[in-house]
Amino acid sequence: MLFPETLVVMRGGGDLATGAALRLKRAGFPLVILELPRPLVVRRAVALAGAVLAGTVDVEGLRGQRVRSPQEALTLAREEATVPVLVDPAGRSLRALKPVVLVDARMAKRNVDTSPAQAPLVVALGPGFEAGRDCHAVVETNRGHFLGRVYWQGHAEPDTGTPGPVAGRGAERVLRAPVDGTVRAHAEIGDRVRAGDVVAEVAGVPVRAPFAGVVRGLIADGTPVRAGLKIGDVDPRGRRDHCFTVSDKALAVGGGVLEAVLTWLNRRDNRGGNR
Repeated sequence: MLFPETLVVMRGGGDLATGAALRLKRAGFPLVILELPRPLVVRRAVALAGAVLAGTVDVEGLRGQRVRSPQEALTLAREEATVPVLVDPAGRSLRALKPVVLVDARMAKRNVDTSPAQAPLVVALGPGFEAGRDCHAVVETNRGHFLGRVYWQGHAEPDTGTPGPVAGRGAERVLRAPVDGTVRAHAEIGDRVRAGDVVAEVAGVPVRAPFAGVVRGLIADGTPVRAGLKIGDVDPRGRRDHCFTVSDKALAVGGGVLEAVLTWLNRRDNRGGNR
């Protein structure tokens, strides 16, 4: 491992966070993910957060493993192809973990509780953060020309509230909870669906596929949700293999996170700091 002393702690283990985890682990950084007790992840087949419910998951050869304590997390963090996933939504373990780098990858579209004082380098993904105030660097998550760009001053593009288009489909490809209630899945990730097929139900209210495609993402069965929450994603391209590989967007964002960390290390070393 090239950077054994540069521990990265990532708050959130969704699909974008997992793209960053792949980049960081392959570059030689130890890594720990902090998650909710019941993650609200839609693209579960490519999200290390899935280890919370499943115990272990595999994403392109990177193994996510649920752990029970910060000490267990620190032990596994330096394994070459393993990322420990610890349930700790409040970040109470940060004091014990003592990360060199903290990445807020929760995609809350606002700053919940992140500050530059939490680690020597604090990186945040997407809208809701201002570099220099809420964190040290922000990585752009909006599809388009600036995707993956690192901002050391200023902020990412504002939240549009509309998913970027895929094969001409934008907001309509996202499945949302019609009411408050518990999700019951009628399909699995990777299933092919036709327009009108029931993909899931919430409190007995059906959630139907808006067009033909494949179910690229679906929140875990039995998850309690609020009306309007994103619970699924239908991909009009119909490529089943896309459901089980990290997306271009996640890898671009991950590249931005890796760039931010390496840039900071380079600047620190040039100022005479020690790794």
